[in-house]
Amino acid sequence: MHEYMSSPRVWRLTCPGSPEEVGRVRRWTRDVLRDSSCADDAALIVTELSANAVLHTASGSTGAFHVSLAVSPAVVSISVTDSGGTKSAPTVEHPDAEDTHGRGLAMVTALAHHVETRGDHHGHTVTAHLTQPKDAS
Repeated sequence: MHEYMSSPRVWRLTCPGSPEEVGRVRRWTRDVLRDSSCADDAALIVTELSANAVLHTASGSTGAFHVSLAVSPAVVSISVTDSGGTKSAPTVEHPDAEDTHGRGLAMVTALAHHVETRGDHHGHTVTAHLTQPKDAS
């Protein structure tokens, strides 16, 4: 991270719920984390969580989704908040080998050191925490 950066530092982005915005969020995440060893994992995580918001919640019809990146020397936290419209919180699924969906949150959980979900039918926030190596800049 930049030598003049306070700790922790938070970036936020709000996007309309269109599929094109998922790529924009991925590029934004890579740009914010360009000097972090967590940049690739964070970009993959934010892509999955944003796609889930667009595909599975009211964010994708007429809503928006919100992304925040909180960066400290020790941790990068990626949060995506959807516009709600679902009765249940996002959960890790166990799809059959032939299924084409249902693996994303399991992948996020495998990459992150900790994942938490908060919210209700008005909106859920999924936050993934990545630990940065001690020698990360």
